[in-house]
Amino acid sequence: MTATRRTLIAGNWKMNGKSADGVALATAVAEKMKSGGSVPFDMLVSPPFTLISKVYDAIKGSGVLLGGQDCHTGVSGANTGDISAEMLKDLGCDAVIVGHSERRTDHNESSELVAAKASAAHGAGLIAIICIGETEAERDAGKTLDVNGAQVAGSVPAGSTAKNTVIAYEPVWAIGTGRTPTNDEVQEVHAFIRAELAKKVGADEAGAMRILYGGSMKPGNAKDLIALKDVDGGLIGGASLNADDFWAIGEASK
Repeated sequence: MTATRRTLIAGNWKMNGKSADGVALATAVAEKMKSGGSVPFDMLVSPPFTLISKVYDAIKGSGVLLGGQDCHTGVSGANTGDISAEMLKDLGCDAVIVGHSERRTDHNESSELVAAKASAAHGAGLIAIICIGETEAERDAGKTLDVNGAQVAGSVPAGSTAKNTVIAYEPVWAIGTGRTPTNDEVQEVHAFIRAELAKKVGADEAGAMRILYGGSMKPGNAKDLIALKDVDGGLIGGASLNADDFWAIGEASK
């Protein structure tokens, strides 16, 4: 990454954690951040909705940021089981993940819906972490750039800036599998995404916007990945459930 973009290490806990272990994990991450001094990276944790309030209390004052894992497009209404960006903001969240591949696949979320959710996040004063990425079939068919270009075009709403938006590139076939593209392949896609962002938000905003890598980043490969010119951190799944591993990924960005 470049010195103009501050590394972001964002943890997505997914559907993991009950009260005791969630608080213990958040507390451990917060303690590492507080004892780490002036670190050159941001850290964010996104617990399940059930743990947001307790995690907020555990990380308060540590500098660790708090995120939600999804939000509805509306501010309020008859939407049983949903949660709005305004509610996440009220709980102390700084950001929200939208368009994760598991939402796109398991809940049939379209890029149009993802853009509406990102816009709702912006309206609530949250950073929208917009996820994009190709499946294994799409990669094997040579459609990696086409798919990611279309998702950038469709998922990034008007009004997106480097301050209110982060892009997370997650090759779907690499999530949780231990497989990763080569460093050259990661850089190629990230550079392409930045060029596509320039068409949406302008060259200056695109140059300042953080693009995270989200496909099985772990302590062993984080340093090489984050060192790539257009990789500005990681959206971390499994490794974010272990405080030592999660912190080691942050330390790899130094």
